[in-house]
Amino acid sequence: MELRQLQYALQIAIDKNFSRAAEKLHIAQPSLSQQLSKLEKEIGILLFQRTTNSVEVTYAGSLFVEKAQAILDMVEQLKREMEDISQMRKGKLVVGSLPITGAHVLPLVLPVFQARYPEIEIMLVEETTANLEHLTASGQIDISLLSLPLMDESLAYEPLIEEEIMLALPRHHRLAQATQGAHPTVQIEELANEPFIALKKGQGFRQIAIELCLNAGFTPNIVFESSNIETVQSLVGAGMGIAFVPHMITRSAWSDMAPAYLSLSHHPTRTLVIAYRKGRYMSKAVEAFMDTFKEVVNQQ
Repeated sequence: MELRQLQYALQIAIDKNFSRAAEKLHIAQPSLSQQLSKLEKEIGILLFQRTTNSVEVTYAGSLFVEKAQAILDMVEQLKREMEDISQMRKGKLVVGSLPITGAHVLPLVLPVFQARYPEIEIMLVEETTANLEHLTASGQIDISLLSLPLMDESLAYEPLIEEEIMLALPRHHRLAQATQGAHPTVQIEELANEPFIALKKGQGFRQIAIELCLNAGFTPNIVFESSNIETVQSLVGAGMGIAFVPHMITRSAWSDMAPAYLSLSHHPTRTLVIAYRKGRYMSKAVEAFMDTFKEVVNQQ
């Protein structure tokens, strides 16, 4: 059964005449009759009762025409929706983000994107690094904002930001006191005996922090863990330990509980990327979001 056969049957039912229907369909009358006979043979039932002077729709034919009209209307609607999507008039994006990063970057990007493409719906998913990689690789998320390295080999990425990693420590810490008023840097090796506060397993930045210590020749003594980087900073500010944090989430000195921040001697960085599944079809909406993201981030 073909869509054109549905159109033929519908036009015959409207005109109740093969000649007029064929003329409106811009085909020869014998071809129209042939296609209708082929359709009736395929479905095994008579749709039209032919007489010398008229064409009458059978009971089955009336049901068929009703359903055919609904199908053709749906096809036309589908064409319009696909055109809307292709012209960026509508669409849907599922964007994954780490809470540590999304809270600081997405408020800059989303207003710009929605002002440009108001009919594109965006669904945000905040998860751990491990879960975001899995959801992106399985196609449940279109793109995710992650930091390198990526563990899932089925993911591709485009770099966004190279961001310095800072040391957060209590204000009364000896290193903070000793470097007041200067532009200090700290050797990571100096931190070997310090209590560390870290993100929980599954968070990509946790692994970055641990590797910084391992590369400096020691395993960090982690005394507290949290799934929230803001909690990590609050614990540091309360004097419970020290932590590595991305530069973008460092706090201003709005209270006595805010940590102090020092640069590390070799200025390590993390790379933020937009990740997506290799070989996945990239819709125009996805491409537009990625372009907007890069544009806004580069302006900061």
